[in-house]
Amino acid sequence: MGPMLVIDAATVRELFGVDAAIEQMREALARYSDATVVQPLRLVVRPLQGPGLLGAMPAWAGADRGFGIKTVTINPDNPARGLDTHQGTVTVFDRQTGVPTAVLDATAITEIRTGAVSAVATQALAAPDAGDLAVLGAGAQARSHLEAMAAVRPLRRIRVWSRTQAHAKALGEWAGSRFGPAVEVRDSVADALDGADLVCTALACVEPVVAAGMVAPGAHLNAVGACLPTVRELATEVVAAATVFADSRESALAEAGDLVIPIHAGDLSADHVVAEIGEVLLGRHPGRTRPDEITLFKSLGLAIEDVIAGAWIESQARSRGLGTEAPLA
Repeated sequence: MGPMLVIDAATVRELFGVDAAIEQMREALARYSDATVVQPLRLVVRPLQGPGLLGAMPAWAGADRGFGIKTVTINPDNPARGLDTHQGTVTVFDRQTGVPTAVLDATAITEIRTGAVSAVATQALAAPDAGDLAVLGAGAQARSHLEAMAAVRPLRRIRVWSRTQAHAKALGEWAGSRFGPAVEVRDSVADALDGADLVCTALACVEPVVAAGMVAPGAHLNAVGACLPTVRELATEVVAAATVFADSRESALAEAGDLVIPIHAGDLSADHVVAEIGEVLLGRHPGRTRPDEITLFKSLGLAIEDVIAGAWIESQARSRGLGTEAPLA
């Protein structure tokens, strides 16, 4: 057995392109909904005082992929330090012996696979001609989603809104013309969403910013920014008007504030989540059924996504002689 590989963020990005990521995430979502993997709810550890948390997300990804675990810290003060709020690792283990075979940068994996998961949901749920894109947020996930949306739909228009307009302008400068039309920076959420038939929300907010009436009939939304039961991006009326799909029904009903808050208030019921996206991929739910239907994919991120990504990236790194060897004994 060879030494363990340490695979840094740059190598993850080199190996895990958007097309490969979309294919691997399609496999992960289908396996999860087909109950051929084992994944508990994530374990979250919070300090007695101060902000931040540590999350541990283990999974068994099947006999061909084995065990893995993502361990990540969330530090809200990190942007002021020039760092991403999420820091951590994905560890992959040998299928026969359980020996750790690779440790990978989790920030890069999370950034890429989250956009890829939304791309899978967009392929399954968005109207075939959807291409008027609105992105709320201008951070790493906004960039990842812009690239992922362009991979699955020809974009006619791209509008971006961010609380910090300089960040939105920086996103536009980064994008240039590589995704088709130039990015239009908008001053308000309503202006960004006006007429958009493809929407990605990637915001670090507590109170919702997308209000009733802002979302066009027939639009598809990928909501990825609110990953705790106490925060949300979307007003209750927006969620109520949509047909809601999740990566994991169990996780969404336990951890997604966009759903948990209105359900606890008695405004929605748990069955408002009609299916997991994996069930659509497996043909167990039809997905979109009407042209004017608003579909909403609530993404929390699954350990199985990280483990399958980590195992695939490790295989590519070994075949190409990349990564840093780190013997354990």
